[in-house]
Amino acid sequence: MLQLAASQMQQTSNSKNKKKIEQRDKEDLDGVESGAHHESLVWWSAEASESRLVEHDDSTNIGIIKHSGFFGGLSPTDLYPSAMSKPCFGFSGEGDLDTASGKRRKALYSVLQRNSVSFQVSEKCRAPLVKSSNAEELKCALLSKDVFFFVFYSWLAAVSWEAGKPLTIEEVEVAPPQAMEVRIKILFTSLCHTDVYFWEAKGQKPMFPRIFGHEAAGIVESVGEGVTDLAPGDHVLPVFTGECKECAHCLSSDSNMCSLLRINTDRGVMLADGQSRFSINGQPIYHFLGTSTFSEYTVVHSGCVAKINPLAPLDKVCILSCGFCTGFGATVNVAKPPKGSAVAIFGLGAVGLSAAEGARVSGASRIIGVDINPNRFEEAKNFGVNEFVNPKDYDRPVQEVIAEMTNGGVDRSVECTGNIDAMISAFECVHDGWGVAVLVGVPHKDAVFKTHPVNFLNERTLKGTFYGHYKPRTDLPGVVEKYLNKEIELEKFITHEVSFSDINKAFDYMLQGASLRCIIRMVD
Repeated sequence: MLQLAASQMQQTSNSKNKKKIEQRDKEDLDGVESGAHHESLVWWSAEASESRLVEHDDSTNIGIIKHSGFFGGLSPTDLYPSAMSKPCFGFSGEGDLDTASGKRRKALYSVLQRNSVSFQVSEKCRAPLVKSSNAEELKCALLSKDVFFFVFYSWLAAVSWEAGKPLTIEEVEVAPPQAMEVRIKILFTSLCHTDVYFWEAKGQKPMFPRIFGHEAAGIVESVGEGVTDLAPGDHVLPVFTGECKECAHCLSSDSNMCSLLRINTDRGVMLADGQSRFSINGQPIYHFLGTSTFSEYTVVHSGCVAKINPLAPLDKVCILSCGFCTGFGATVNVAKPPKGSAVAIFGLGAVGLSAAEGARVSGASRIIGVDINPNRFEEAKNFGVNEFVNPKDYDRPVQEVIAEMTNGGVDRSVECTGNIDAMISAFECVHDGWGVAVLVGVPHKDAVFKTHPVNFLNERTLKGTFYGHYKPRTDLPGVVEKYLNKEIELEKFITHEVSFSDINKAFDYMLQGASLRCIIRMVD
């Protein structure tokens, strides 16, 4: 009954989210078609009914719309050579162009033409973005940057207001990137079990309202001061951990645990100023893992952004931001199974199957899948798993079962569950003398790992790993190239796809155990 009630609640929320997006689109189009004409200046807002032209300076052709949102301005000389004799209009680059749908752009152009306003779209122009609810303050900021016109856009995000409750689509303000930050237009994102874990507020301090999401792909819309290796238009993967390229960890080939940008689940604000870049009517909305990709636009530290080949399909490579690289890298970068070896994979979820894929690519001859859910076994065959063990089928420790199957133990094991008993079993099932066990799963904060010291003295090796030992900015572009060269497969990990308005369905699929990865399309 509880599951049925939860499912009905999710369906109701999905319906409301879809209606909210449809209403936003209708208001946008209505706002365009009824664009005001004020002393040779056309202005338009995505919230035309709430915005109003409060001031107009004839000498500079600056119109000011009072609103607590964000304003993108354009230098007239960048857009139209004779701008000083004719008022002009433009979008501040590809990001804003993509924000509006095709029919809204067409309608906006129509309004401009009806009012004899000359306009030209400049792909290279990047206007300053200013946040202010004070008209005079805003006017000064615009004048100081030689800006003569601006347009306000509202953006949508799936906001979690309370633990375990369906996400709701809300209009949010996304602040401009500050120093060493970038603002990204998210095109595709996917749901990871980590999102669900923190959405349910299990085992950590609850932090709401919050925008979840950390597996995604998109395009850079704008960059903050000091960002030199990224530019508007770059195709990128935001990552929950980073690489500053300056600390001892980043300078070491033995670590990917950046001192500055390593994962912090308790931080809901940006590093630069301790503030959130998201807000709704002045109320801050917390970030998640520094990425918050369940939003049309997000702001991320530049050190947590990997620039990739623009030829890569973003709806596929988005899963590289977390799950795939975590499991695959644990095998190929850390366990490093020799060709023809035996490998045990504990946990056959998305991360475990990624680890199995790593064993397959490495040439392991025996890949043993260990899971208490036998429904996963058939699917796991597609990832190279050729033997299966269900610990529930035995009345003795599973490590003993595996040791008996493999004449003393496997050469390598990779644990992907976070269950402390599975971790111990993964270590104790490897062969003495050369066996290596790699721990990937995150255990409960109070869990204690217990094993006899003799297991170490017999030259078994226990390792841990984080994000598959990949450095995000240095290594991720290479993983994308492996996909493009057909050296790795990603499509088989993607089992479902939903629209942004149906994001709660992705949670349903994950909770039901029906999906490996569900792709969420941010733009229909």
